[in-house]
Amino acid sequence: MGQKRSGGGLSTAQQAAKFLGVSVLAGVVLAGIALPAAGALGLSAKGTASEFDSLPGELKRPPLSQRTQILDANGGLIATVYSRDRQVVSLKNINKSMQQAIVAIEDSRFYQHGAIDIKGILRALNKNAQDGGVAQGASTLTQQYVKNVFVEEAGDDPTKVAQATQQTLGRKIKEMKYAIQLEKELGKDKILENYLNITFFGEQAYGVEAAAKRYFSTSAKNLTLPQSALLAGLVQSPTTYDPINDPVTAKKRRDTVLQRMADLKDITQAQADAAKKAPLGLKVSKPKSGCITAVNGAGFFCDYVREIFLNDNTFGTTRAARVQRWDHGGLTIKTTLDPKAQASVQSAISSHVYASDEVATAVTLVQPGTGKVLAMGQSRPYGLGKNQTTINYSVNRNRGGGAGYQPGSTFKAITAAAAIEQGTSASQVYPAPYKMNYPSPVSTCNGSWTNTDGSTVQNESTSEKGPMGMKEATAKSVNTYYVQLISDIGVCSVTKMATSMGIQRADGKKLDQVPSITLGTQEVTPLTMANAYATFANGGVYCSPTAIESITDTTGKQLAVPKTSCQRAMSTTTASTLNTLLKGVVEDGTGQQAGLTDRDSAGKTGTTDSRYAAWFVGYTSNMAGAVWVGDPNHQRKMIGITIGGQYHSKVYGADTPGPIWKAAMTGALAGTSSPNLPTVAIQDTSNNGNGNGNGNGGTSTGGTNSTGLLGGIFNSTGNSSNGRSGGNGNGNGG
Repeated sequence: MGQKRSGGGLSTAQQAAKFLGVSVLAGVVLAGIALPAAGALGLSAKGTASEFDSLPGELKRPPLSQRTQILDANGGLIATVYSRDRQVVSLKNINKSMQQAIVAIEDSRFYQHGAIDIKGILRALNKNAQDGGVAQGASTLTQQYVKNVFVEEAGDDPTKVAQATQQTLGRKIKEMKYAIQLEKELGKDKILENYLNITFFGEQAYGVEAAAKRYFSTSAKNLTLPQSALLAGLVQSPTTYDPINDPVTAKKRRDTVLQRMADLKDITQAQADAAKKAPLGLKVSKPKSGCITAVNGAGFFCDYVREIFLNDNTFGTTRAARVQRWDHGGLTIKTTLDPKAQASVQSAISSHVYASDEVATAVTLVQPGTGKVLAMGQSRPYGLGKNQTTINYSVNRNRGGGAGYQPGSTFKAITAAAAIEQGTSASQVYPAPYKMNYPSPVSTCNGSWTNTDGSTVQNESTSEKGPMGMKEATAKSVNTYYVQLISDIGVCSVTKMATSMGIQRADGKKLDQVPSITLGTQEVTPLTMANAYATFANGGVYCSPTAIESITDTTGKQLAVPKTSCQRAMSTTTASTLNTLLKGVVEDGTGQQAGLTDRDSAGKTGTTDSRYAAWFVGYTSNMAGAVWVGDPNHQRKMIGITIGGQYHSKVYGADTPGPIWKAAMTGALAGTSSPNLPTVAIQDTSNNGNGNGNGNGGTSTGGTNSTGLLGGIFNSTGNSSNGRSGGNGNGNGG
């Protein structure tokens, strides 16, 4: 690298004085900028040194922006995100030839001069005077580093970047003072290391490590001489000398660097000549940033993690600060994603629903007792292309989702839990006719609801009629039973139970105080429903969802992360009763196609009015999951439709979401065991003629299709928004 020696023994003041003295005498150009007499700065020639030393400001060197890595629960890479692709490395991990090349072409006297190169200034002044313009600059490598710090601090704000690079005298003076300060503070080698880590090498690569990977798919430590020369040549103008877009010009520039290294005796002429004969040898690695690069279909989970980060004050007092930290922070974010569960979800999805289908599916798996989100996927991949989307169907609007989807009869389990928790027997019998008038009035949290226009409710099939008890009504998903049940216990107890189980509308609005809520009229998401059902598996204790295990910054410091919050939503007896009811669904009811054969499982089907959406939500003792299938735009009814290559005259929660759930859970739980679900004995009192419910004598009518009962009647409206599902609908029998 040539002989190293100090900056000629000059003090800071002496360097400044000598520099300004030259400027005053020449009155022309310094480093490519016309510099007036010192008096224009308010500096006298006599007091130049002392006044220069008194210029305000210390150079603040913010941590270099680096890429953030998002990892799964096992430490595997999910995705890399960055505004500037950079990985900081130490000088010992940068090949010697790279160090020599950058010094040779950018500042060959770097180790001989001080922070300011007086000889270089004089040479530039002479050259520019001869050419009658600005042909040559004299910024040292240290000064270039200072300018890069200004640019780094400016971030991606074009106005701030322009200010950081503007050719003004004031900025150059600051740059020089900071350069002197840094040489005293850091020393030559550290400045060289910092320079190589901060410099832009083109093609979105910041720093030599990212550049080595971008152009040669190697590391800075393993760069060869020709590779080092090419990268060093890029710094002056990454666009002009881009070897990808203009290999001829890039090779000429590389060879210029090699010759310069030979002239400086860093390498021999023979080495330079041999290196010049070498091809460019590019092995380009394309930039890969953002959740769109996530593996195993985890783009939506990645986006969910991002939304959590950007909306949590833990990571910055303002959203702008949080965005800056996400894009530039060089964080290592370990998440809760289980790679086996995620792979199983994607496999289950791809084998049942195609990306090109008229409808889509979304699946989310969570862990009872911890709230950990284990997997999250959907049939339309994360992206902006055909049959792709960046809308996360599994989460609420404020987390990157939409207005949600009506859950249909899966909501009946919430009504059952509310009823049992307040003392209703699981053996409660109602007449449950095929069709009936909606009971009225029904108490709510803010008064009562009244059926002012004689609206009716009916079951999926004419064969579904009572009297019957709760177990049979749940297994067969009987609408009229549950309408009578909520009419007896009141809407308020149901909405309070729903809230305690983490159920909220996807659009952020409050749950409507209407009896039709028991039929699943309030738009929710798969994550919401999976986590709610996990409450049953967890003995009645609800735990809020969590996706981040830990975050480490570039220094190895652990950052605080959001934790799950757990609260008892119901008694263990109530939870065990729901286990019994929902086991009946998969063993003898509408959800038999979803039931697991190797362990206890429980769940509930759901199909909405006009079949805009179909669901299965279920659980074992150690995993819960929700599957939604439907048109996100709420336009295509799932009647006479082909999904995943299979034709359906009508889609039910049992025949499409159910098998997806079974496949996803089977793979996710493979090789593990699940303790049995606690249950209770429920007396079978169906069809015994002793029903004591208050059903209002509706009469059975022909036909098997349920009628739409909502909208203006029950005040439950779902608004389509940003391509998300909305609409009105009466929950079908599942």
